[in-house]
Amino acid sequence: MSFLYPRLLAEQARPLFVEYQHLTAAELTRQVAVAHESAVYVATGGDRVSAAQLHELRAGVVELAQRAGFPDKSDRASNADFDLRLAALLHAEMGMVPAEAASRDVWVFLALVLLPDVAFWRYPRPPKDRILGTDLTRHVFGRLWWRAQLVRSPDDPDPYAALEILGEAAFDQIYARRAALGGSPHMVRAILRVWKNLDLTGLNERETLRDFLKRLLRLAPFVLFDGIETDALDHELRAVAQESVDAQRVSASIRRTESTQTGQDGPVDSINGEERLPTLPEEESPIPRRASVVPADSRRFTSVEICAGAGAQALGLENAGFDPVLLIDSKADACFTIDLNRSEWDVVCMDVVQFHPRMRPETLGVDLVSGGLPRVKSSATVGRAEDSEERRVLRAAVDLVRDIRPKALLLENVPDLVEVPQFDAERSWIEAQLRSAGYRSSWRVLNAADFGVPQNRSSGFLVALQDPYFFRFSWPEPSELPPPTVGQVLGPSMSAHGWPGAARWVKGADRIAPALVGGSDRRGGADLGPTGSKKAWAALGVNGTSLGNEVPDADFPVDGQPKLTIDQAASIQAFPPDWRFFGGKTSRYRQIGHAMPPPLATAVGSAIAAALRS
Repeated sequence: MSFLYPRLLAEQARPLFVEYQHLTAAELTRQVAVAHESAVYVATGGDRVSAAQLHELRAGVVELAQRAGFPDKSDRASNADFDLRLAALLHAEMGMVPAEAASRDVWVFLALVLLPDVAFWRYPRPPKDRILGTDLTRHVFGRLWWRAQLVRSPDDPDPYAALEILGEAAFDQIYARRAALGGSPHMVRAILRVWKNLDLTGLNERETLRDFLKRLLRLAPFVLFDGIETDALDHELRAVAQESVDAQRVSASIRRTESTQTGQDGPVDSINGEERLPTLPEEESPIPRRASVVPADSRRFTSVEICAGAGAQALGLENAGFDPVLLIDSKADACFTIDLNRSEWDVVCMDVVQFHPRMRPETLGVDLVSGGLPRVKSSATVGRAEDSEERRVLRAAVDLVRDIRPKALLLENVPDLVEVPQFDAERSWIEAQLRSAGYRSSWRVLNAADFGVPQNRSSGFLVALQDPYFFRFSWPEPSELPPPTVGQVLGPSMSAHGWPGAARWVKGADRIAPALVGGSDRRGGADLGPTGSKKAWAALGVNGTSLGNEVPDADFPVDGQPKLTIDQAASIQAFPPDWRFFGGKTSRYRQIGHAMPPPLATAVGSAIAAALRS
């Protein structure tokens, strides 16, 4: 027997979410109910859950929460234990089928009507995805049900025992790759069985798991995992996992050798009380020796990238001399895109507001914190739900700089944040916060077209540096060469399939493009933006009402207006031609449209690097 649960739709949920942010646990308990006047049911098969069943479910959840300190106390260890027990309880007791559990509105009802006090105790002042279910992999209750769904082994005496094998962050690594791995319970259970029996002595478990999953992803296009019997699948996965373990042991050995050579953890010579490095001949050293003095023009720097998206800004900064220690983004598709292209980069798929440097101590004191933040809106939207998320991330970015203490900060956003008087309060607050932490700030609007990008795309920038470096910084100067036209950039692809109108089209597309518009996650699809943008594209001979799947072929009308493909949009944004994007068409286009063109990031990053090198 499956049950249908009440659903609280977004229009009714958002006001409650805002209101409940400011209530105490006791006040939230007084809001508890088993019904809501605006709740609806959807006939997906099954009986409606009764009020008595909802009361019983709440009692079970509250009992688990009380064991973990609810409503007065909360700590990391207790929360982790609570999540494990709650995952099993929700999956075992709710009687839901996956189709019902896939509805975020069901989980919104639980978080705002049946269990608001528990939800806001587990995540005080939570971001909206924890409560409103914009991403079920992060919902306070929904994520646990789905974790239990994927690991449950019905034939085992303890069907949910596998929940204890991996913590939330590790499990999220699997689920972030759900399109290839994490959507199959058969595959997930095999990963957990193999992982449980690995000898990880002396290894970083997180890094080893990450390497293991990446090796599986390389096989995913060629292996139908769901079609392999359990024993055979376990055998295949053990072989892949052992490759990861062996590779990690080699890496650990190299790091130990390198540490010994640099005198950090091992024998050193001493002359007159001063330590010096061993002087092995080059050919005897097991790894290349680092120069004792790094030339000023080749020194590389470390960075942390927040709101990393498809990796465009990090790619541009890499070209400027910055190697990311960590990249953070809340969208699984974007994280997977980075994995596809830079498997060596460490990507964490989480809301930056929930990140703290103590989670990853290696981020402390990096040279640069950078990010292209969600676009803040004009003052007319201040206080609305659609604006609160963007300003929340902006404030979190500034707070993160105060915690990490990098030498430099680079944030990109809309030009209005830099130029418009309505944002005076935001600029003043940001500058004051950074000044109190020892940074000086500079604002500038730059157009990507001035740096070789075939697009009229202006961005607002904030660069802040610690006092010793700030006075050495100067903004990059525009290139002396004009940017290429749309025709020059897209001409080869437009003619690739024999379109007879390609040459004529190239001549007409003799200007740079308007700014690509990625669209909001809340609305819109894969098109080239509002009416004005579509008209500008039409003047270039492009149909901007949607994106095309293929470039025009020999049968396409000579005087027709082709639609841009995803790859062509990426070319307009100046991504490298081999950069791959993960997700559906709309998701891939949004990743492209939201990106900072890499050449622009390189220009600003090079100016920051020059100041740091000085």
